[in-house]
Amino acid sequence: MAALRRNVVADPAVRDAYVSGVLSLKNEFLGPTTSDFGIPGTVQQVSTYDLFTVWHHLAMGRMTPPTQNDRNAAHSGPVFLPWHRLMLLLFELQIQRVLSDATVGLPYWDWAADGALPASGQVGSALWQNSGIGGTGRPVPNGPFRASEFRVRIESNAFAALRTTDRGLNRELGADPDAATLPTPAGEVDTLGQSPYDTAPWSRASLGFRNRLEDWRPFGMHNQVHVWIGGDMAPATSPNDPVFYLNHCNVDRVWEAWLVNQGRTYVPSQSESAQLAMHRLNDPMYSILISQPTTPAQMLDVSQLYTYDLLPSLA
Repeated sequence: MAALRRNVVADPAVRDAYVSGVLSLKNEFLGPTTSDFGIPGTVQQVSTYDLFTVWHHLAMGRMTPPTQNDRNAAHSGPVFLPWHRLMLLLFELQIQRVLSDATVGLPYWDWAADGALPASGQVGSALWQNSGIGGTGRPVPNGPFRASEFRVRIESNAFAALRTTDRGLNRELGADPDAATLPTPAGEVDTLGQSPYDTAPWSRASLGFRNRLEDWRPFGMHNQVHVWIGGDMAPATSPNDPVFYLNHCNVDRVWEAWLVNQGRTYVPSQSESAQLAMHRLNDPMYSILISQPTTPAQMLDVSQLYTYDLLPSLA
């Protein structure tokens, strides 16, 4: 049976299952250590949760040619959406395992719905309450991921290298003037209307759906959410904040709506230059968690694994 992914603020049971799964994975240590990833300092075990954070960080540092300051193995190019879909799937499987429930789906946060609120309402919306996932602060002072319950153990330093730490989670909601508000429903509709999926130069400068959703022109949609939340959502170790998965689940939900309405298509094809390695249709995507090669083509229809309770509307 396919898992059902639902809105995290619509049902307390959905939120509670997610919180329980995250905390279980955060406190599960199955063997990998910091030395396995070349992280300096005293050798420590790496939790199952933190393995995903390390994977994301390493993917962002794995640059793909020809632009060494732009496209990497998971961002700033076509593979952005299928790579994160794979990451979400593997994380969802881990949540299902620790909860002993194969029907549990990752929840999503409908940030466009919050983006329809005034700026003060966005910061004060249900997600950021004690009954949600806690709010803003250094560290976050309330909710299930407050410092007494949830510790950040691996982070990026100022030089984008991994290091160990032991502190509470940081958020700075709405504090960055470059992203003072969340994406809006109108922006979501506009993004869903973009075609094709991606275009040359297959980078931050590209037109098309993928970059409008990831968006480096300037901050918008996915990137706008990261910057608006700030704190631990800003660096390459952004999965340190459990809201990372709620954000990316919604990004994936928007992509699924596009796939349903525009056709399950992907570019670039395998006939494109090898300089686009890791971003072409049948290229194995970068992973440290599974040895089985997985390609963007395999991520275009995963309806047998999960579905969403509601997809965004195109109008």
